[in-house]
Amino acid sequence: MKGKWKDTFFQKYGIWLLLGFRIYMNTAILLIGGNLGDRVANLQQAVALIGASAGEVLKTSALYQTAPWGSVDQPDYLNQGIEIQTSMDALTLLHTLLDIERRIGRIRQEKWGARVIDIDLIFFNDEILSLPELKLPHPRMHLRQFVLVPLAEIVPDYLHPVLHKTVRQLQQDCPDDLSAVKLSTQSS
Repeated sequence: MKGKWKDTFFQKYGIWLLLGFRIYMNTAILLIGGNLGDRVANLQQAVALIGASAGEVLKTSALYQTAPWGSVDQPDYLNQGIEIQTSMDALTLLHTLLDIERRIGRIRQEKWGARVIDIDLIFFNDEILSLPELKLPHPRMHLRQFVLVPLAEIVPDYLHPVLHKTVRQLQQDCPDDLSAVKLSTQSS
């Protein structure tokens, strides 16, 4: 009986055990940024909390300083691109990222206003979503150098599933004239 049980178990679950949970892993591309408080420490804390709560951090870009976009009467931002692998679905990941923002001290007040931390979900695999609380890919990412420059450093060949251009191509075609100045070369 032992042999039969073993054979049946592996017929049912063997491929899952061999390939395991990697089958269900998703790739998410994030942009983090902030312009209040200790900006470097806030970004470092965000990366640590993302790694602890959302998934495995695969790559991080250098830090980039940019002028504010939208409401310009505020301090410059630091931004960083992140690639993670997660077992979460897109909405669960979004809620986890919003919780991380709250834990770091984010208070949502004014659109495009100054903030301690902002964590944007830019891509989730090659999914296209249009939900009230989440649009994927990020609907304005291709118009903003502060998004494209850090992402081009870590995922230059990532293909935008709607525009059918790579991140590098989007950066080259971007009409935004705000520059993103590299502050550190500590990418991973």
